[in-house]
Amino acid sequence: MATANTQRVCFLLKVRAERIEEYRERHRNVWADMLAALTAAGWHNYSLFLREDGLLVGYLETPDFDRARAAMEAAEVNARWQAEMAEFFEELDGRAPDAAMRPLTEVFHLA
Repeated sequence: MATANTQRVCFLLKVRAERIEEYRERHRNVWADMLAALTAAGWHNYSLFLREDGLLVGYLETPDFDRARAAMEAAEVNARWQAEMAEFFEELDGRAPDAAMRPLTEVFHLA
């Protein structure tokens, strides 16, 4: 459960339509060291939701999103994961998927 010191972060990305099934498959087998890095970096209650047209919605809770994001950017396993996953997304413009995610502004929350 989120506390007053927890940031709730929701973001969007777009998976290429022809890569949706493979994207789903990759997430059935996320590397153990990637999962450990996310947890150590402060990514909690992290979920990805994928619409049939490729719209990807991510949600996570963390005490400090900027710090959590920076910790993942510094993790070697994340560099490998991002390099492998970049080909799945539209509109990255040369950026890694983590750098291209577009966080949404929360306008309402019912605790």
